[in-house]
Amino acid sequence: MRILIVAATAVEIAPLARAGRPGVEVLLTGVGMVPTAVRCATALAMERYDFALNLGLCGSFDPSLPPGAVVHVVEDRIAELGAEDGERFLSIEDLQLTGDHHFVNAAPPANAALARLPAARGITVNTVHGSTASIDAVVRRFSPQVESMEGAAFMCACLQHRVAFAQVRAVSNVVERRNRAAWKMDEAIERLNAAAREIVEAA
Repeated sequence: MRILIVAATAVEIAPLARAGRPGVEVLLTGVGMVPTAVRCATALAMERYDFALNLGLCGSFDPSLPPGAVVHVVEDRIAELGAEDGERFLSIEDLQLTGDHHFVNAAPPANAALARLPAARGITVNTVHGSTASIDAVVRRFSPQVESMEGAAFMCACLQHRVAFAQVRAVSNVVERRNRAAWKMDEAIERLNAAAREIVEAA
């Protein structure tokens, strides 16, 4: 089985990358939706993989998903795609425009380790939320559980290329006013990579 591990940065998957495994390749995209979409789409067009696995960190809106929790993001959307009308946000549906912005993993790979992870709803953003007003607004609009800067772009590329995929993330922080002192980066990376190893071994 050929597996493509996709991550924004090397630090997020350093323990897994050091271990290595035949048939597993790593793609580092850089942070953000545009490089993730372009580099994933290019890689999937050039080579055929049996399974693409996006690994990364995320912020949590959901109190039941504290720092250190690992989730399988099965639904993701580009939260900022739309327009502002004063204080009102207009989605692309409100604007009667078409475009890929909401992605659902309706058929994740049959994988025992992946199946043990809680499913989560995500949003993908260019600017992570850090003010009470913007957090409240996006929660009202979409009821997300987690947010990242790449997830929806990865899912879009995989759906376009009809590749089995999963987006797995570990919570590094609560979505709140920016407070780096409360982030659990090391713990999140450790747990993310432990879950990833189990998923790869079960593939």
